[in-house]
Amino acid sequence: MSQSVQLNLSALAFAMPMMLQVSDSGKILFAGATISKLFPEPLIGQPFDKIFALHRRAASGTGAQHSKDSPYNIHATLNAPPHTAFRGVWLPLCPGGAIVNLSFGIGVIRAVSDHALTLSDFAATDLAVELLYMIEAKSAVADELSKLTARLDTARLVAEERSITDTLTGLKNRRAMDVALSGMARSGWAFAIMQIDLDYFKSVNDTLGHAAGDHVLQSVANILATEFRPRDHVARVGGDEFVVLLDDVTDTKRLNTIAARLISRIEAPIMFEGKECRVSASIGVAVSDSYTSPDPVEMMADADLALYQSKRQGRATSTIHDAKMPGPQAKQSVR
Repeated sequence: MSQSVQLNLSALAFAMPMMLQVSDSGKILFAGATISKLFPEPLIGQPFDKIFALHRRAASGTGAQHSKDSPYNIHATLNAPPHTAFRGVWLPLCPGGAIVNLSFGIGVIRAVSDHALTLSDFAATDLAVELLYMIEAKSAVADELSKLTARLDTARLVAEERSITDTLTGLKNRRAMDVALSGMARSGWAFAIMQIDLDYFKSVNDTLGHAAGDHVLQSVANILATEFRPRDHVARVGGDEFVVLLDDVTDTKRLNTIAARLISRIEAPIMFEGKECRVSASIGVAVSDSYTSPDPVEMMADADLALYQSKRQGRATSTIHDAKMPGPQAKQSVR
């Protein structure tokens, strides 16, 4: 026995916000809130086939005999871009017309993006809501993981930078210089090592205090940072000891000119709290061209010998190492 049911379209649309009522002539008489949101112009009065292209009709039940009065499944797309795809059910009404309930199917994620839909645009019973909840949860987790990864990467980079940076001067430290020197020696490129030791620095510390000494070290570091190229390596390797690794510089005349300019700048008075701090510099240089196979340890030792030769010659000068220079036993405490 058939029974008639009085439909309240507004209530029905609450449960099926993608619902359309289509007249017997094919015009849209009613549209749910979500399907309406997809279009800039009202759907009411528009021909269904002007808005949608039907691609497939199939009986709704297995083995069911399709007729104009029986419901059937449909596949449809929008005629206009972005050509959103739908799956749905066409439910004929008596005495005419039909209720068409649409869904996005597996294309719901793209549809949400294309049409700026939110959870409130779907019925609470729609399984798409569960999918969207999972997507939002995944997105939130992914966003937090991305932020955490960024924080960890930043912390790692900061820790790595601190491990190779002298905290007082901002120059590289001995560890960084050792790595750079080893890499340069392995590369086979020409280079020079310049060891710089401040003269009379102890006197500054003894007479004006360690704060003045720190200020002098920072001032000298700034001079070194501005004198050398980005491709060179400048490091503070001890209390008042600095090392510069000069890439592709082996000409002794040029090295002596660089050293003389450094000494001149370092000897200029450095003011601290209204008082003059006066220091100078002794410099020792070792050049890779002097070695058949440059060895970092040997070159550093030779640059150190050349530095002490500068000290013995009265300080405030530079010396380039050669084979005739006195060995380690000739080093004296001349600081």
